[in-house]
Amino acid sequence: MARILLADDSITDLKFVHFVLQNTGHELVTAMDGEDAEQKARAGKINLIILDVVMPKKNGFQVCRSLKRDPGCKDIPIILLTSKNQESDKYWGEKQGADFYLTKPCQPEDLLNAVNRFLK
Repeated sequence: MARILLADDSITDLKFVHFVLQNTGHELVTAMDGEDAEQKARAGKINLIILDVVMPKKNGFQVCRSLKRDPGCKDIPIILLTSKNQESDKYWGEKQGADFYLTKPCQPEDLLNAVNRFLK
């Protein structure tokens, strides 16, 4: 069983991800803003992070960059799950160290496949 951190300021989007992952047997930890996400990633045994880009306090790009520079967190895979769908957004996600980029709304199977890919 893995611990997955879900960071999004939208209750609707958090519920969607919970729904998709509810039967996987993984423990789901949530954060509603970038600072909380960063703190939880550093404090717990997190195996995967699903991170929105547009969040209060710190955006997902900032959180991603900060965690990938931290020796204790740099190996945690980060999936950016966001409504920002421009090529420049994907470029900046990659530059900040994101391991995968999914745009909202996404298909449940696409999210599940991405999660399974990084937890193998």
